[in-house]
Amino acid sequence: MKIVMIHGQNHKGNTWNVANILLQDITCEKEVKEFFLPKDLNHFCIGCYNCVEGRDKCPFWEDKKTIDDAVKEADLLILTTPNYCMMPSAPMKAFLDLFFTNWLSHKPYEEMFRKRAVVISTAAGAGAGKAGKLVADNLINWGIPEVILYGISDNAMNWNMVPAKKKDKIKKDMNRLASKVTAKERVKVGIRTRVLFWFYGGMQKANWGASSSEKEYWESRGWLNGVKPWR
Repeated sequence: MKIVMIHGQNHKGNTWNVANILLQDITCEKEVKEFFLPKDLNHFCIGCYNCVEGRDKCPFWEDKKTIDDAVKEADLLILTTPNYCMMPSAPMKAFLDLFFTNWLSHKPYEEMFRKRAVVISTAAGAGAGKAGKLVADNLINWGIPEVILYGISDNAMNWNMVPAKKKDKIKKDMNRLASKVTAKERVKVGIRTRVLFWFYGGMQKANWGASSSEKEYWESRGWLNGVKPWR
């Protein structure tokens, strides 16, 4: 199994520790690539829309390409973010902005329809679920059929301060989650992904996309003529 982990902060804090427990509990043979933000991608989208015409036209493409290639090749994506002011971290939000052309409304990758993803968010107080949901919603709109959100209040500013009972709960939760993401070999494309694909395909047919190149992208893959990327 090829796993890509993308962390919304540079240091190995509470969110990283939760994700690392999950990684260790995934006992099948695995190849792991790990990225830390902003260390591995330190840019903000500048709204130039060059990527709408072609991903490689983004002024930051050379820095993005390593992560982009890894994400395409992965079987499982694990994205982590702490809760900052009831939102994902700024580096995680910047990452999602820089890859907005992955959305089904633009130029989604066919590979996304065969992946699973886990989003992990922690908070010292409330808001872990809310922060993680914004990340999960992006991955759903990338076309990933199975996106699992795990948010937890760990009641601590660092891993050493997390109460023992809370750590026990996290370990049990991650053990169950590891079984879930490795139990089935093939990802099932459900009704949610199918409806989104149909909806955005209708937008492209009606020429409501951001660029004519998007419609050409969909047409070249046969997606506007009945071909489905998950077949």
